[in-house]
This record gives sequence, C-alpha cells and structure tokens, in this order.
Amino acid sequence: MEAIFHEKQEGSLCAQHCLNALLQNHYFTAVDLAHIAQQLDERERQHMMEGGIHSHEYQNFLEQPSNNYDDSGFFSIQVLQEAVRVWGLELIPFRSQNPFAQAAQADPTSQQAYICNFRQHWFCVRKLGNQWFNLNSLLTGPELISNTYLSLFLTQLQQEGYSLFVVVGTLADTEADQLLRIMPAVQPIKPSLLTSEGQDKVTQGEDDDDQYLQKALEESRQLVEQDDMALQKALNDSMTGYIDESLKQGLFEEMSPPAAHSSSQKTCPTEELRQKRLAFLEKQSSSSSSQAESSTVTKKDSVLDDGLKGTGDEGSDDEMLKQALKMSMEQP
Repeated sequence: MEAIFHEKQEGSLCAQHCLNALLQNHYFTAVDLAHIAQQLDERERQHMMEGGIHSHEYQNFLEQPSNNYDDSGFFSIQVLQEAVRVWGLELIPFRSQNPFAQAAQADPTSQQAYICNFRQHWFCVRKLGNQWFNLNSLLTGPELISNTYLSLFLTQLQQEGYSLFVVVGTLADTEADQLLRIMPAVQPIKPSLLTSEGQDKVTQGEDDDDQYLQKALEESRQLVEQDDMALQKALNDSMTGYIDESLKQGLFEEMSPPAAHSSSQKTCPTEELRQKRLAFLEKQSSSSSSQAESSTVTKKDSVLDDGLKGTGDEGSDDEMLKQALKMSMEQP
C-alpha cells in the first residue's frame, strides 16, 4: 500500500487529487488546472463571438461565471478531459454507446480506471498490478476493491447519482504496479475518512452496503431457524409415529394368546417322533418275521408312549400322537 500514490484532500482540490491518483504522481497543481480552465473559457468566448459581439447570447455569456472552474477550486469535466489528453487518455461517459463504455458495462474489470463525480467531488478508481483500488482523496489511504465488488461498487455509485467516466488509453506502468504484481495488497480493515462531510459524501454507499449485508445475514439467520424448526418438527412427527407404532405393537403382543407359541413348540417334538417311528418301521419291514415285526412295533409304540408321557405334554397332544401311530400302523 505504501507504494501507491495517494493525495489526501486539501480544500476543494479534489480534481487535482483525482488526476494525480490516476497518473500515480504529482503531475498537476491547482494552478495548472486553472490555466487549462482559462484556455477553455477563451475558446468558448471565441465561439460565441462568431454570432456578433453585440448579440444577446454573447453579452449574456460574458455576464455568466465560468463553467470550467470557480474560486472554491472546483474544475469541470472538460478541464479533466483536456488535462488527460496530454497523456494520450480520454474520458468516456460510462452510460454512453461508445464501444469502450459498452465493454465497461459488460465487464468493469476489463478497463484500467474510472473517474467518478458527485456534487463537485472527483475521485479515481484505478487498477494497480492485478488489483483495484479506490483512490478517493477523502480516504486516509487507498481502499482495496475486489474484482467481484467492483461491479457492485460502480452500480451503487450510479444509483446514488454519481457520474462515471471510463478512462480510455494506455496508463504508464508505475512502481506500484510492479510491486503489487509481486506482492498483492491485503487490507483487512477499510481506511477511515477524514471528516464527517466526507463520511456523508463517500461512505453513504458503504453504510448502505453494511445495511444490506446485515439484512442479508438476518434473512439467512431466519431461513436457518425456519429450517431448524422444520427439521425438528419432522423429527418429532417421526418419533411420534414410531412411538405410536411401538405402542400398537406392544398392545398387539399383550392381546395375543400365549398358547400360539406353546402349541408350535409342542408340535415340533411330536412331528420329530413320528418321523423317527416311520424310519424305524421301514427298517423293520425288511425282516422276514411278521410276528417279530409286530412285537417290535408294539414295543416301540410303548417306548414312544412312555417318552411322550415323560415330556410333560397333556391329554390333547397324547391323543394326537396315538392317532398318528395308529394310522401309520395301518399302512402296508
């Protein structure tokens, strides 16, 4: 930042500060600009004389104060345009149909610098190195402007009534350009203004930006809170449904008769015994003695009956088993 040429406001010499900031050196003084203004006045006078020195228009022109400068130190855009023409530069209105103006409107970062005016105050916004800076003389120092913010900054100035001019031509490479390409500037804190008057003139847009930012943050916070509330409601609804389902399941289990489980547990041993009995009968069917087979089957039946009695099953299961044994005995 120290390498950037920046003049602080003195009196009403903002036009001088603006041009020197643009050119990055102390090239112009108030006397130089006043001399340019006088030359412009003389050209205008010569032009008005063409209509006759006794004409009403010429006499009215002589009675009017200069449009190019005044005693306060203000200089017109014509003075600035004439001053930069010596350096091969031109000032084009930002809103014009000029191709350079059209390119600046499409992409403000495609240009090199801008001249801004509001209520007779001039300041320069210029690209140094690969970064943009607000070189307003009312600031205590250069203000870094990001490429993203530059478009918003220029748009805001126009909305507040500023006149913008695109600087067309080749700006000389400066020491600040060379240093900033090697070591880009970092500015965590914006520079403060010198006077409350400057605060009103220049930082009105910045205050609006802060308000917009605060509003955006508040809206973002509200959206987050709404999302949190919606998420919490969804979780509550989900939990409520889960609890209701659990209660229903528990109630169903309480209402279900326990006999269903015991019946299935009792059926399994009975089926297993029947399968074993059938396997035993098939094995014995190959025997040549039908009497021995009958005796063996009778004995097996007795053993099975005793086994079933030992399992602790009640009468209904015993009856089912006996019927099953009887049916299998009747098979050939």
